Amino acid sequence: MDARFNLFENEVGSKFAKRFANAGLVVQRSPLPKSTQELVSLRASQINGCGWCIDVHVKEAAAEGETAVRLHLVAAWRESTVFTEAEQAALALAEEGTRLADAHQGVSDETWALVRKHYDDDQIAALVSLVALINAANRLAVIVHQRGGSYEAGMFAAAFD
Repeated sequence: MDARFNLFENEVGSKFAKRFANAGLVVQRSPLPKSTQELVSLRASQINGCGWCIDVHVKEAAAEGETAVRLHLVAAWRESTVFTEAEQAALALAEEGTRLADAHQGVSDETWALVRKHYDDDQIAALVSLVALINAANRLAVIVHQRGGSYEAGMFAAAFD
């Protein structure tokens, strides 16, 4: 199935995409570890069923040196031994921040305490912003049926430089 609509070929969509990408640069250039950024983006994308974003973040993570084992286990991170406590806290925040409608309280106090334990204020700001951004990106791609499979690592960097 082809995408319903190409946001990048539309004037309004293209302008929005560039500004959205610029917001993403703030997170990318933050002190939040790049591997954590990719794991969080991948997990939220899995929850939201966004094939395009899963494709992007698996390939970007692999290009940055992430192992296949860790990438395969992101969906079952609670049942694996390959993630640090800090990464587990970030993945819990990603899940709870993505599944807001599934929990009356949103992000639990327990998860928030774990995030505070492992990350400083700048990293937390980046992490919260990242969860919001990847959820927005998932929605954009899912609404227009942007399919995964064709992404090549570095494509976005080249497009928005």
